[in-house]
Amino acid sequence: MKEQSKKQLSIKEDLLFLLVKIGVVIILLFVLLLFVFGIYRCEDNSMLPALKNGDLAFFYRLQKQYQISDVIIVKKEEHQQIRRIVAQAGDEVDITKDGLKVNGYLQQENEIYTETLPYVEGISFPIKLKKDEYFVLGDNRLNAMDSRVYGVIKKDEIKGVLITLLRRRGF
Repeated sequence: MKEQSKKQLSIKEDLLFLLVKIGVVIILLFVLLLFVFGIYRCEDNSMLPALKNGDLAFFYRLQKQYQISDVIIVKKEEHQQIRRIVAQAGDEVDITKDGLKVNGYLQQENEIYTETLPYVEGISFPIKLKKDEYFVLGDNRLNAMDSRVYGVIKKDEIKGVLITLLRRRGF
């Protein structure tokens, strides 16, 4: 009889220990997703063909140095969006009928299939980027709200850099 009650106590202890381990793992995942990594759901087709509406983008929040061609998550005017950096501090950006020019050189972008033209309601060009400023564009240049409309973005408006993408198909 004593052995059976010891066995039941041991099972209860094991179950409690398992629940504590599960709780610690859930808290750890929550902290990682809140402070280190993030998930962004693409809400439009402004980054076609690289990202499509509904794709899940996983990003890293702790990176503070960004390079040209990095795909970043930006919070601009209370909306998050995903964009590509095309120019950084010290660069001069000009968009003409010929396309995107950075520091006077016409850019040849391999993954961009549409023309880069200025918007009528957008900012005036050329523009010189100051310290901690970036010029971002969507890959689908005909259908993207980006720096051509709202101007440069500041470093503190960048929420993270894309690390991986999960294609969402039919769910």
